Amino acid sequence: MSATGERDFWRDTWVRYLGYANEVGESFRPIVSAKAVRASYAVAFAYTLGDTADKSYKMLQKDGRPKRVLIETGDALIWQTLASVAIPGFVINRICALSHYSLARYTRVTRGARNWITVGIGLISIPFIVHPIDDGTTMIMDNTYRKWLQV
Repeated sequence: MSATGERDFWRDTWVRYLGYANEVGESFRPIVSAKAVRASYAVAFAYTLGDTADKSYKMLQKDGRPKRVLIETGDALIWQTLASVAIPGFVINRICALSHYSLARYTRVTRGARNWITVGIGLISIPFIVHPIDDGTTMIMDNTYRKWLQV
């Protein structure tokens, strides 16, 4: 729910899962093409742009001042880019790379099995990284952008 208590379509419904598309793409990196992984980032970034546009439009209706709308647009775009695309994509990529590298030490584990185990580890990791990344991104935004612009 938003700060005003109303349901936020982009953050409080199933649509929020579109923001996790790139984490799923990163998890499947060992067994899918690079194009498929890039497509997952396109879905996540489209979600980011949708949420940003929604927040901007709502601020335009509420306040209408261009400066205030731009500040809200920047806040939503930066927060979503960090929390939904950049940080989780990097984290899952590193978890999967470390898992794949670690599994390579076990010579009895075939490459195919190692790839699928890596996918599983990546997918299982997603629910555990979401809230810490969201909370960390909020903290970063509160101590930088929002502080600097008095949001």
